[in-house]
Amino acid sequence: MHQSTTTRPDRVVDDSSLSRHVVVAPGMCSGGSLIFGQIGDWTWEAVAAACHTNVHAARTSEGQPAYLSFYYFHVRGGDVVHPHGLSFGDELQVTSRVFEFGSQSVITLHRLAPAGLGLADAPLDPAELYERPHPDCLYAENFNRWIARSRPSSNRQLSQVAPPDFSYSGLPRLPNSHSPRTLVGRARETGSFYSAGPPGLAAAGPAHTSEYTLDVVRDLNGAGLVYFASYFSIFDTALLRVWRSLGRGDEQFLRRKVVDQKVGYFGNADPGAVFTITVRRWRSTAQPRIEIADMTMCDSGTGRLLAVAGIEIDVDASSADAST
Repeated sequence: MHQSTTTRPDRVVDDSSLSRHVVVAPGMCSGGSLIFGQIGDWTWEAVAAACHTNVHAARTSEGQPAYLSFYYFHVRGGDVVHPHGLSFGDELQVTSRVFEFGSQSVITLHRLAPAGLGLADAPLDPAELYERPHPDCLYAENFNRWIARSRPSSNRQLSQVAPPDFSYSGLPRLPNSHSPRTLVGRARETGSFYSAGPPGLAAAGPAHTSEYTLDVVRDLNGAGLVYFASYFSIFDTALLRVWRSLGRGDEQFLRRKVVDQKVGYFGNADPGAVFTITVRRWRSTAQPRIEIADMTMCDSGTGRLLAVAGIEIDVDASSADAST
């Protein structure tokens, strides 16, 4: 997927859209969460430009810090560009577009396309992401809500409040048929994106439960909150434990291809927190190499739901068939 074009600066496509030419650097790619953190940074940049708000230093009307938090992060991988398939020097055309989603939240859509694909440098049509995605591209959907701490130095009670200069009235509206509110609300209520069981898949073995102690060195961001991309890493840590219990090697885990991944963020945590993560696995009855990991993260002390993840993975067929 390497190209030989020159990096170009970000370009404003219209009042809601940005386009950028990206050369993948070491800090953008790995078998972990680096690409998700990079997409999150692009979301903040796009919202700052579209909403004329200093997202990085926003304040409530009372002067308290306000944060554009991630409430739902959805990624759909393509045949060429997928979350753990990027390498140093790969060149991408990244198109981002921000949509109005109420007075305290926004939806931002991204398309990561191979730079040589030649797609039109135009505002991203939601129908492309939801109805007719290009098979080579990675698409990301970010649902962000403004939050602020209710109590100083505590991450347990976060209020939904937007800064007074948050300007959203001029943004395009996302069609109701594409709204993730129902999907995310159901996941929050049931603790799963697959509460009824994924269609065409059968349960693959018993549920696996493990604990994870919040790492204050790696998991907190500069505001002292659990970093949104750390949730990806924490879920991956639990998933890796499951893979090892099945006799699958670390190299196979690093080669996994994420076809689709959803994360719902329903709570934050303070230093010293311990999480209980439950993983349920489903396998396609038609394609055994396709699996879904249905994952729930709770506070071990209180049982409070913190996050839910659903990961569809294309695994190595020879290893997958030998494991149960």
